[in-house]
Amino acid sequence: MNAPDRSSRVARLFAIALAATAFGSAVWPPSASAEIPAVASRQRTEKKTFTDSEIIEGFLKTAFGAEYHLAGRVDRIRKYHAPVRVFADGNRPDRKAQLSKIVADIAKRVRHLDIAMAETSDSANVLVKLVRDRDLFRTMSTFYGSERARQIRTSLDPQCLSGFRKNDRFEIEHSDVILTVDNGDFTFLDCAYEELLQSLGPINDTNVPWTMFNDNVSAGYFDVYDQYLINILYDPRIEAGMTVAEVKAVLPDVLADVRVWVRKANNLAE
Repeated sequence: MNAPDRSSRVARLFAIALAATAFGSAVWPPSASAEIPAVASRQRTEKKTFTDSEIIEGFLKTAFGAEYHLAGRVDRIRKYHAPVRVFADGNRPDRKAQLSKIVADIAKRVRHLDIAMAETSDSANVLVKLVRDRDLFRTMSTFYGSERARQIRTSLDPQCLSGFRKNDRFEIEHSDVILTVDNGDFTFLDCAYEELLQSLGPINDTNVPWTMFNDNVSAGYFDVYDQYLINILYDPRIEAGMTVAEVKAVLPDVLADVRVWVRKANNLAE
């Protein structure tokens, strides 16, 4: 299976109005995408060794800022402080099963993140809407209003997207993710991993070459580099509302601990 061109399947976070108002050694089981040939080939050639500066650069570029500067202040850390519960709303049992595996994979690879599936939408703070591609614009209009949906479609022509609502302490309170279900397994998995992870806080797309938050990168699984970024974000020493300077003050200690965890989680050599 050939992976789709990212330029035709842009999967970005659009946080416009939602974010303006006030996500020994251990070897995990295979991820939800391990059996997809396009994913397996990427995993075989994946870069897994990074310098401190490479990891820090990616974290600062994704955790601060926003692709669209329409959501108020973007110079602070945004993250969940409550447990994250994900509900899948749609009529595709196969996609729901894949999403459940993705959530379980994220939970196992991010040390301080409490994330799991929810049985009902009322008990969830991340709502994943599973839609057919032909229904995407109508769903976007329901979430964001017709005017903003047209702006999203004109700017991005997306096949998936997400947004979140945060409070005045920059704590994320609710996220909405829209995924199309009929564009193939690779596209679904690539979208689901990226949008779920972005809905947890790292909303700024970047040109860093090793992250799925780069529009020119398609993965379909939770790669090692992004595990570093999300584990840093959800370390308890990284607080919602922190500035760049405040984060830089604690990053060396945080990164040292995160390195140990990510090595164990992926059975990497010291």
